[in-house]
Amino acid sequence: MLTYILIIVFLAFAFDFINGFHDSANSIATIVGTRVLSPFAAVVWAAMFNFAAALLVGTAVAKAVSSGFVVPSIVTPSVICGALVGAITWNIITWYFGIPSSSSHALIGGFAGAALAKAGFEALVWGKKWVETLSAIALSPALGAFIGFLLMVGLFNIFRRAAPAVVDRIFRRGQLVSSAAMSVAHGSNDAQKTMGIIVGLLYSVRDQFADSTGWARHLYVADTGHIPAWVAFGAYFCISLGTLFGGWRIVHTMGSRITRLKPVSGFAAETAGAIVILSASKLGIPVSTTHTITGSIVGVGATNRLSGVRWGLAGRIVWAWVFTIPASATIAGVSYLVLARLVAP
Repeated sequence: MLTYILIIVFLAFAFDFINGFHDSANSIATIVGTRVLSPFAAVVWAAMFNFAAALLVGTAVAKAVSSGFVVPSIVTPSVICGALVGAITWNIITWYFGIPSSSSHALIGGFAGAALAKAGFEALVWGKKWVETLSAIALSPALGAFIGFLLMVGLFNIFRRAAPAVVDRIFRRGQLVSSAAMSVAHGSNDAQKTMGIIVGLLYSVRDQFADSTGWARHLYVADTGHIPAWVAFGAYFCISLGTLFGGWRIVHTMGSRITRLKPVSGFAAETAGAIVILSASKLGIPVSTTHTITGSIVGVGATNRLSGVRWGLAGRIVWAWVFTIPASATIAGVSYLVLARLVAP
């Protein structure tokens, strides 16, 4: 059992690394697309502020994931392992095709799929968190687009008499701030989801490890609301490390293929995305950073002209969002059934 638990914890941190790798575009696509920073400098910048979220943001999202979606008594190590396999597999598929799908919803979908395979619909906590999360699939990109559109219109009016070179110089510096804010927002929401999954695992084995001594005593929690320091540090470290490696296929899609960005529009998109995501983190809502920043980029691009957005590409991205939860849930459910036969339910 001890070895199995350690393997699952490692797998969870591997998911966090892949999350950072897959979602690095959320933080750096606009700043790379506008050529404010080189790709390497951008990922270093984003990784630093991903990790800074550990010191700046609470753990409301982690607590929501650990107990707000699946009945804690249903959770077993194999449920968690199946959830992670489902989420990682879907992330790799979408990364390969350069599609900015949601790592957050892949993880939550995987968690639900594995739990359903074990105990049916009684395994799910039908309530507030599911309503908030499913609503956020539509609302977060819409809010990002709306705020990005308003910010861009406001900046157009404020700087309408300024020379383009002056505007460019101001917002090349401004994008450093907005990109940092977006990176903090990414870390504040996405790293916490993995923290919640690990806490769910540690709570599920509390009876086996409650009397342990030495380092093994850290492998259980008596309450899903408690986030051990090593779990928080590991999650933020791994997502930051993944960001440092960068998922360049998705960076290219978001930074240049959806719409053409300039420093001022990159600043507006990142600021809008950060506002929505940090607000969701404060409320404990596991929102998709990918959905939000993509919506913000579309909103900013629409201020130029509707034809300035590649709506065909945007439509394919939306279909990937629609399929993320059911696809990851299906993979996770199958993975759980295999694990239940090979290891333990």
